Amino acid sequence: MNWKKVLTVVFCIVLQYQAKAQSTDANQVKFNFNYGWKLNVGDIEDAKNTHFDDTKWNSVNLPYAWNQAEAFKVDISHLSTGIAWYRKTFQLPKGTQDKKIFIEFEGVRQMGEVYVNGAFVGRHENGAMAFGLDITPFVKAFPEQNTIAVKTDNDWKYREKASNSPYQWNDKNFNANYGGIPKNVFLHIKSKVYQTLPLYSFLGTTGTYVYATDFDIAQKKAVVHVTSQVKNENTTAVKAHLKVSLKDREGKEVASFLSETITLAPNETKDLKASKAIQNLNFWSWGYGYLYTVTSELLVDNKAVDKVDIRTGFRKTEFKNGMVYLNDRVIMIHGYAQRTSNEWPSIGMSVPAWLSDYSNSLMVKSNGNLVRWMHITPWKQDVESCDRVGLLQAMPAGDSEKDVTGRRWEQRTELMRDAIIYNRNNPSIVFYESGNESISEEHMREMLAIRNQYDPHGGRAIGSREMLDSKVAEYGGEMLYINKSAHIPMWATEYSRDEGLRKYWDEFTPPYHKEGTGGTTHENVNGTKVADASAYNHNQDAHAIEDVVRWFDYWEQRPGTGSRVSSGGVNIIFSDSNTHYRGQENYRRSGEVDPMRIPKDNFFAHQVIWDGWVDTDTPKAHIIGHWNYEKGVTKDITVVSTAAEVELFVNGKSLGKGIQSKRFLFTFKNVTFQPGVIKAIGFNNVGKQVCENEIKTAGEPYALKLTSIERPGGMVANANDLALVQVEVVDDKGNRCPTAMDMIDFDVQGEGIFVGGIAQGPDNYIASKNLPVECGVNRIFVRATAVSGEIMVKATANNLKSDKLTIKTVQTDLQKLSSVLPSDNLPSYLEKGPTPSTPSFEKVRNSIKIVAVKADANQADAEKSYDDNEMTEWTNNEGVAKIEYELERKATLNQVVLKLAGWRSKKYPISILVDGKKVFEGITPTSLGYVTLDVTPTKGKKVTIQLMGTSKNSNDINLVEITGKVDEGGLKKGNSKMPQLPIVEVEFYEAVK
Repeated sequence: MNWKKVLTVVFCIVLQYQAKAQSTDANQVKFNFNYGWKLNVGDIEDAKNTHFDDTKWNSVNLPYAWNQAEAFKVDISHLSTGIAWYRKTFQLPKGTQDKKIFIEFEGVRQMGEVYVNGAFVGRHENGAMAFGLDITPFVKAFPEQNTIAVKTDNDWKYREKASNSPYQWNDKNFNANYGGIPKNVFLHIKSKVYQTLPLYSFLGTTGTYVYATDFDIAQKKAVVHVTSQVKNENTTAVKAHLKVSLKDREGKEVASFLSETITLAPNETKDLKASKAIQNLNFWSWGYGYLYTVTSELLVDNKAVDKVDIRTGFRKTEFKNGMVYLNDRVIMIHGYAQRTSNEWPSIGMSVPAWLSDYSNSLMVKSNGNLVRWMHITPWKQDVESCDRVGLLQAMPAGDSEKDVTGRRWEQRTELMRDAIIYNRNNPSIVFYESGNESISEEHMREMLAIRNQYDPHGGRAIGSREMLDSKVAEYGGEMLYINKSAHIPMWATEYSRDEGLRKYWDEFTPPYHKEGTGGTTHENVNGTKVADASAYNHNQDAHAIEDVVRWFDYWEQRPGTGSRVSSGGVNIIFSDSNTHYRGQENYRRSGEVDPMRIPKDNFFAHQVIWDGWVDTDTPKAHIIGHWNYEKGVTKDITVVSTAAEVELFVNGKSLGKGIQSKRFLFTFKNVTFQPGVIKAIGFNNVGKQVCENEIKTAGEPYALKLTSIERPGGMVANANDLALVQVEVVDDKGNRCPTAMDMIDFDVQGEGIFVGGIAQGPDNYIASKNLPVECGVNRIFVRATAVSGEIMVKATANNLKSDKLTIKTVQTDLQKLSSVLPSDNLPSYLEKGPTPSTPSFEKVRNSIKIVAVKADANQADAEKSYDDNEMTEWTNNEGVAKIEYELERKATLNQVVLKLAGWRSKKYPISILVDGKKVFEGITPTSLGYVTLDVTPTKGKKVTIQLMGTSKNSNDINLVEITGKVDEGGLKKGNSKMPQLPIVEVEFYEAVK
């Protein structure tokens, strides 16, 4: 090799980059600071010093968690912890001698001490939020070199230095511990008079706030406001104003306007405000991530000195009548409670921005409309991703499982303050979550005050899990169960947390997973063993059916069904997660997609039942399972559909109409497999075909098929970008073989590095170049190098035709102060289109108001049985279990809705009379909260409900908290020997005329 020639080329490249730095970087405000870091795992105290020799350390580009290779290989509690150091040398651009220099970390886990040129700058300790530091006094001007060193500590038991208090959310059950610097880092270069950054901790600044008011959705109008905090660090007073520009997604300027001019004294900070009424706005919506770029340019003496670009969208929200309104249309919450780490095998959470878009857009494509990030504040990259894909968000601050006091509560309020300031311009955030469990009214008032101070105009409700009788919270909702309200929205913060491995189709398909089988060796949070995990260990058939069954209870109480309604709920979780689990694998398998985001049958079931804002918009059908069984197999076939009726055909022969249950499930008993085509056809109420779905039998495995999923615009050669490479076993016609489990050997050559995927087996096959397909498909990661070129991927398997794939990588700016930001040029997801102007639901029944109540016993509590407060109830105590309601008018009642304490485990024998006529006698079913009883339509004004015997226990719904505690569903212990009828809420309905 001609080393002299190589060195000459390298020297020329360095000169080119240096020239670029000297000529152009002085005009840039924000830089990508992810490139050119060194990493050492272990504590070396001298590493903070400028002249420390780090040449033998590993070279990494951020984001990079030092233990990320363990993701899904080990149990969450076994993820490695300890001290790790990150170091980087860099030059500031020429012409920045008199500038302000800030560094922004999107997050460090758990603690990060920052040193610049050997001097201590600051210590961040909460492990969840972004933070910024003013490093102006510590850096050296061009052309001198600067050194930044960051000491990190991700100890599970880390305690705040000043108070010795632990952080409640640093928890081994849900907060996967990817240590070091797992998120992006940016450098900001500003003038001495500048718009501040939205980084309150350390800097004490609030940045720029963009919001809209005076919405006219129909006419596409709103008033856009910009408030920017400006600071003068000059020694003399200045006159300053803002020039605001609004550009649409194509980059066309649609409006510009000015603020007032103010005088800023030396070291003074003030807010500059500007606003303008804008027409022809495209409003951000579900599945319609329409974003504008708002540029606020700061002018001092009419000379531009600083600018801030904010990507945001405009949408109108309201939270009233027990419902959520988006752009004047009611939207029922149906989505996912997702772990904030949102991790992937071998990578953890440190993925490129486009991959966050890919994952989050799948939630939308499954017809989910909201993601509730669990327990801690989400990464800014995911927040911005949800903006682009049109996915509503519930943003927590930090919590474990309960309210706290003292310093631990102060930590939570500080985190909420910082998170609101940092994320208040992101339109996808519509809820702020103050706690993963109920908090006191005093604490709720504190959180509300923080929201009102820092985001008074953002159209976001603040509340907490539970908060069912709060006078302060703006939304609430339990975990697992259904709540209803006539005032603030109530939606379940998680439900249907059962688990199922994607590998298992059913008990008739190899490896023949029978319902309920799985490991029981895991420990609960409190250290007790999981004695029976069968209720949480499903195959794909059962898991998909369970998700539909659980959703039905929410759908039954949807908007349009009365004055008290449920606003929905979120399924836990979307993608299998390296967190608390109950099965044989060492990770959570509750996802609708597996860890590599390959869909399970649950995904397609949700596409069917969630296709709409409230009512389903387009009739759909999905046949659960496959059609490649062994000869002689006879099994029940289940179709998920929103049609009124479903007919099943095997090779063109009708098997008749399915047995309907839980509205969306249609079961066909004892269907015998015959190779060919199985088809489901859905019909509406008048017998017209409205949807269909079919599955064809695949032939014998013949070949492998490779496809890639890459960043839009091409894979970037930055030693950090990833491509998903999917491998399928297909027949000779290219159809996937759904029962194939072949072992695949991968070979990666060229400018790429094999990373790997996941499958059931030793160490979950993490980082293995040999791993099996499951249900005929699997995926691996390939990482780009820092050199543009081609990546060649080859997959081989015994007795199958191999396949090859070439991925081209594109050059990017890899300077240590890079001009290319991680999310640059990523497109928005607009497939669902703007918010429809039509109503989102059709009213299906009228509620009849109760005006008086008379109980044979415990009259003092009788009104609690219909007070729109689920924390109160009436029961008969020592007397007869009989209660009579007087209605506001005579009505022909056809339904009675009850929430009875012990709803998931108790069945009550009751009778119901209308004006003395018996309209119902029977046993109440179990549910997730409310039961709807169809009664003989009868006109009357007085309704009597009476217990006819002793309640019976039921195991129909098996729900156990992660603490190992069985939830009693509101049952209160008492000493009465009389049979009890505890009514939490009762409602009476007549049909819509």
